[in-house]
Amino acid sequence: MSGGLSGRDLNELERLAKVCRGDIVKMTTVANSGHPGGSMSSIDIFLSIYSQARINPDDPYNSLRDRVIVSHGHTSPGVYAALGRLGFLDIDEAIAGFRHAGSIYEGHITRGIPGVEWTTGNLGQGLSAGVGMALASKLTGKDFRVFVSMSDAEQAKGQVAEARRTAAKYDLNNLVVVIDYNDAQISGKASEIMYVDIKANYLADGWNVIEVDGHNFEELTDALSGAFDGPRPVAIICRTVMGKGVSFMEGDVSYHGKPLDIEAAGKALAELGVDNDIDSYIEMRKRLPVGHESIVPVDEPVEVETGRPVTYPVDKKVDNRSAFGRALAEIGSLNRGKQPVLVFDCDLKPSTKVDGFEKVWQENFLQIGVQEHNAAAVAGASSVCGVLSFFADFGVFGVDETYNQQRLNDINKTNLKVAVTHVGIDVGEDGKTHHCLDYIGALRNFFDFGLIVPADPNQADRAVRYISRERGNFVIAMGRSTMKPITDENGMPFFGEGYEYRYGLVDIIRSGEDVTLISTGQVTHKAVMAADELKEHGIRAAVLNVSTPINADLEAVKKYLKGNVISLEDHNVNSGLAATLKDYFVRAGFLPERFIPVGVDKYMYSGNNEALYDIVGLSKNSIVKRVRDLI
Repeated sequence: MSGGLSGRDLNELERLAKVCRGDIVKMTTVANSGHPGGSMSSIDIFLSIYSQARINPDDPYNSLRDRVIVSHGHTSPGVYAALGRLGFLDIDEAIAGFRHAGSIYEGHITRGIPGVEWTTGNLGQGLSAGVGMALASKLTGKDFRVFVSMSDAEQAKGQVAEARRTAAKYDLNNLVVVIDYNDAQISGKASEIMYVDIKANYLADGWNVIEVDGHNFEELTDALSGAFDGPRPVAIICRTVMGKGVSFMEGDVSYHGKPLDIEAAGKALAELGVDNDIDSYIEMRKRLPVGHESIVPVDEPVEVETGRPVTYPVDKKVDNRSAFGRALAEIGSLNRGKQPVLVFDCDLKPSTKVDGFEKVWQENFLQIGVQEHNAAAVAGASSVCGVLSFFADFGVFGVDETYNQQRLNDINKTNLKVAVTHVGIDVGEDGKTHHCLDYIGALRNFFDFGLIVPADPNQADRAVRYISRERGNFVIAMGRSTMKPITDENGMPFFGEGYEYRYGLVDIIRSGEDVTLISTGQVTHKAVMAADELKEHGIRAAVLNVSTPINADLEAVKKYLKGNVISLEDHNVNSGLAATLKDYFVRAGFLPERFIPVGVDKYMYSGNNEALYDIVGLSKNSIVKRVRDLI
């Protein structure tokens, strides 16, 4: 008997393994789709992990539960089979509904199914997710453990190396990685397609490594039971066989993503000694509905103190990123010792202004270094473990470079707050590689990410406090330069005392009937200065500030959008605010008398930001000239 077992003896696991292999065959054959080969090589690993993990199928969302991440999400038939046979879900529903639009049991595992902690399938992401959860465990004091199951082929990905280093840096001895080394992937042997010395890599990055026979439950469970006893994270490398358990499938890479037909499935089930009831599952499948509701994961509520808004005086220049940093530091100070707040940085803290948070709560300031892909995924995963997580970066890194990771955060319904600075040509001298001109367009592709582009430091301060209270993913995007806070027509701070940030609200900063200047971000202060000068020439210009260019309530300001309308944005003119307005005009069924989109229409040069604004028509003087030529 193995000392690593808990609650089930080796014979029971051996019995379950055969049953689960039969489930895998049935599932993929009934669906005529899926990945049976890898699922059969990983099933012994899954059974061992879920048997060892402290997770109760009767209370699967307990905040102290161990977390299990399966990075190679295409092995979902094996995951569903293991969870079904261990009591987490109805195995008959999984077999009949696998990869059917009327079932929650999708082709790649989905967060929210009991026992499934992360939606995966995009390989190379699981270890970062595990690191994020392990960090949350440590920093909240909940001390749950994290198991990450991975394939061998994905070890070639750079993000895996980033995650390895992060785990070692933060001494995540509550994290164990179990790697299915069947040396097989779609195109052939993993060792020939892109050789990776998996053991050497983990050892070099400061991990302990254990090697076992991945089909030997005694070795597996012994390794797992001792994996959390030392000071470092542990990698368990499991030698396995593709298609294990069915003689004609073993070692055949073609079964990576090819299901068995009815006849071959019958032979496989006979060899496994499992009843062939495929026909009954086919009949069950015919009765499934045409679709299903999205799964809503069960997460712990996070309620933090956000403090009182700060109002910056109108006679001093401040940058939005400094207002963000000050508000974040205050939130950290208010919640230290109460509610956990984590801030993730990629070696840019003086520029993104998160160094203020570091000063007030150093242990919760996570320096990930120049590893943006890993950092975005780590931050997202941490945010579903009862913490408020911020990820700060430049726009070109925090949105553009990490687009895939943010997309997965969106799919996983995380609670991440992304603060990106240095957006637009306002970055100036850094030049075209650092001018983030597509963040609105990029985030338009996501379904559940909110985007806030504050107009001035006062609105930035209030927006930071707002997203800290609100559940869900948000990006707050800020430029680099300083400005005097925007005033109302009486010279008082427009976003000052009495102003409460509301997502979607379009701010009417100036009223006027001759022309409407509608802008987003810090271009708004240029529009306000232009409007005030135009008034001296007898031209009444309305100024509308759109801080949420993806989700703006334009209907509420419809009357301002029917005459002469000029949109102003430090963004690609084809995919930002102007695109939002064009879409609105089509849906609302009207066109303005004249509509002139002004923005950036090419990659810009290195240069002073004011000079660049003048070139593209966003400076105060160029806005005034355009309006005077129009009216």
